[in-house]
Amino acid sequence: METLSTVDAVRARVEQWRAAGLRVAFVPTMGNLHAGHMSLLAAARYRGDRVVASIFVNPLQFGPSEDYSGYPRTLDEDQLLLQEARCDLLFAPSVADMYPHGGDQRTLIVVRGLSDILDGRFRPGHFDGVATVVAKLFGIVAPDVAVFGEKDYQQLLVVRHMTLDLALPVEIVGAPTVRAPDGLALSSRNRYLSAAERARAPVIHHSLSQAVRAIYGGSSEHAELEREGSLMLERAGMSVDYFAIRNAADLSAASAESSDLVVLTAVRLGRARLIDNLRTHRP
Repeated sequence: METLSTVDAVRARVEQWRAAGLRVAFVPTMGNLHAGHMSLLAAARYRGDRVVASIFVNPLQFGPSEDYSGYPRTLDEDQLLLQEARCDLLFAPSVADMYPHGGDQRTLIVVRGLSDILDGRFRPGHFDGVATVVAKLFGIVAPDVAVFGEKDYQQLLVVRHMTLDLALPVEIVGAPTVRAPDGLALSSRNRYLSAAERARAPVIHHSLSQAVRAIYGGSSEHAELEREGSLMLERAGMSVDYFAIRNAADLSAASAESSDLVVLTAVRLGRARLIDNLRTHRP
């Protein structure tokens, strides 16, 4: 695996591959990789002749009170995992490489109707930072296909709509969430959990599963299911930002006639803020 840190070097390598008629698959990450990221690399390897991963902790998507400076940076370990996953190229830029004008980032991409709800309500500006850096990475790597995890379902939709609206020639693929045996979605932020908190964390998946079972059984009492899900999480000692049932296509409010749904939640447990979701279909 080759590791490059500059925009020009990455573009030159990808242009060589394209001249040879090779299909390029891309997995953007913030590093601190785990088995969930490896599943994204496997999906990319299946869809491309060459696989590019990026590791960049993007300051634009962190709020003033969030953990940008403390976000784990584990480049050496990440490189070993990427090599095992048969990644061809790692793009590991500095902040100066990505934002040469420093904090004066005058262009921001806002995906209206998706960026300011649910997680966007609790993390103002977060998805503007995500959409902006992903568009910039697409412009640098010029992939044919890019793979994102379904664990951050709202982010996946933001990226899909941004790519469609800007007519970017990139296929967006969502990869299923990877879970621990007890159901907890794998996340870099799980490392913040104490042993006692980790023991309670599977309630997140249980609460989502309970709502999914009720919906699949025919329930359209969404407000009641949201209340029950929140109560289950609160009783497990978690602070609930939201527990919501939405239309899967655009995260709009679900109605009794909605059939393709997603149940999403975000909770705070100790130092960790954890998100998860489950898709479901009403029969």
